[in-house]
Amino acid sequence: MIYHAPKKLNDLSSVKAGLTYAKRERFNTSESIHGLNFGDNTSASIQVIKHNLGVLNDELDHNGKIALAEQVHGADVLVVNSPGYYPGVDGLVTSAAELLIAVKVADCAAILISDTKAGVIAAVHAGWRGAASGILHNAIRKMEGQGAAPKQMKCYISPCLSMKNFEIGEEVALRFPPTFINRNIGKKPHLNLKAFLEQELINAGVRKNSIDIDSRCTIDDISFYSFRRERDKAGRMLAFITQTDN
Repeated sequence: MIYHAPKKLNDLSSVKAGLTYAKRERFNTSESIHGLNFGDNTSASIQVIKHNLGVLNDELDHNGKIALAEQVHGADVLVVNSPGYYPGVDGLVTSAAELLIAVKVADCAAILISDTKAGVIAAVHAGWRGAASGILHNAIRKMEGQGAAPKQMKCYISPCLSMKNFEIGEEVALRFPPTFINRNIGKKPHLNLKAFLEQELINAGVRKNSIDIDSRCTIDDISFYSFRRERDKAGRMLAFITQTDN
């Protein structure tokens, strides 16, 4: 498969969700960025990005209707009901059926959420900036506005920078509760982003046992793109979720 399918979400009969792998050895090997790159903010041409979206559509047997968030490292989340490219946001929420909503990541975390009883899904991009600014809180509130309830939600937190590799400055560390900051790994503080995001979901009312956290690190696992590891050669993975009619 060209993507990882998180079990908690894909066990839901009306939901299909995943995070693409880089697959550098299989796709676009003659391009400046090898692999299945979805980053329109990279050196890849728009033709390559469109081709890669087509590859994913074929893999999913999807209708091609995709709503894609720009990725600006902010905290804005938008409710959408139609396909398109949505600038200035890092999260999308929809109650529409057969619409695939997606965010791009490379070291930041993607959070995919579903409330099948309400028929509402969300895709969120969260680096330290978005996380510290409350993007998950905003996403949950937007979902509630569409009739969802946190206690009914199933969530997936994707691979991202692990704590041992997420070195930050003091100005960033001060934006997070001390319990999520490790000062024993190196000379600078390190952030446990996944644990912080999990707590944000719990604080919003999501049940702890409804949260699936992927333990893999994007720096350590070369099956993923990593901006910190690859810099300008890093593509972007796509984290996506779609639903059928309940």
